[in-house]
Amino acid sequence: MLGLIGACAALTFTAPALAQKDTDLTAIDILLNPGETMINHAKEANTRLLENYPEGFALGKTHHPHISVLQRYVRTNDLDKVFAAVQQVTAAENPVGMELKATGYYFLSWKELGLAGIVIKATPALLRFQKKLIDAVAPFTAAHGTAAAFVPRADGGEINKPTVDYVNQFVPKEIGENYNPHVTVGVGQEDFVKKMKAEPFASFTFKIEGVSVYHLGNFGTAQKKLWPPQ
Repeated sequence: MLGLIGACAALTFTAPALAQKDTDLTAIDILLNPGETMINHAKEANTRLLENYPEGFALGKTHHPHISVLQRYVRTNDLDKVFAAVQQVTAAENPVGMELKATGYYFLSWKELGLAGIVIKATPALLRFQKKLIDAVAPFTAAHGTAAAFVPRADGGEINKPTVDYVNQFVPKEIGENYNPHVTVGVGQEDFVKKMKAEPFASFTFKIEGVSVYHLGNFGTAQKKLWPPQ
């Protein structure tokens, strides 16, 4: 009888700890930092979008222009292991200096708004880098992340559901042949963003300057740098 009581007591003690560990998640973005050429194009587009929709977000320190390679929910207690895994893959693949090509605009619709971005042509090297990252961080990922995993909004509002869902579905929906590399440039009224997308787009090339891991904010913004250390 005492053994049964002891076993029950152990279950009562350990179950909450396991539950807390499983739900203590961070929404991360393993990303490429584009060079000045892309940043200038992104900021120019962002200025246009803010003129159309001032309630959007400005690119800058808390909304860094970037190319998402992999978005995942990871266990917060394992972040250091995630950083080590990313560093190992980066050292092996050496994406710094990689040249990529921007080909046009795209947008995602949400409540009569459009989240706009500059589309980038995927390359075999970029897809290989993504695949290796997926495998490297897989042991530290978790499913069914929620808004609690993101950087809280400064205005106290909710992280929107498309943002939460996008990270939950990134693997397998946004990888491999389905991968759509891009630089998010802002939010505008949907009609305005559609017109931007339809405009002639002068393709350009740019280079990659680094790899980082960020804590994601609303609309998938790279809001808080986690790695490498400042």
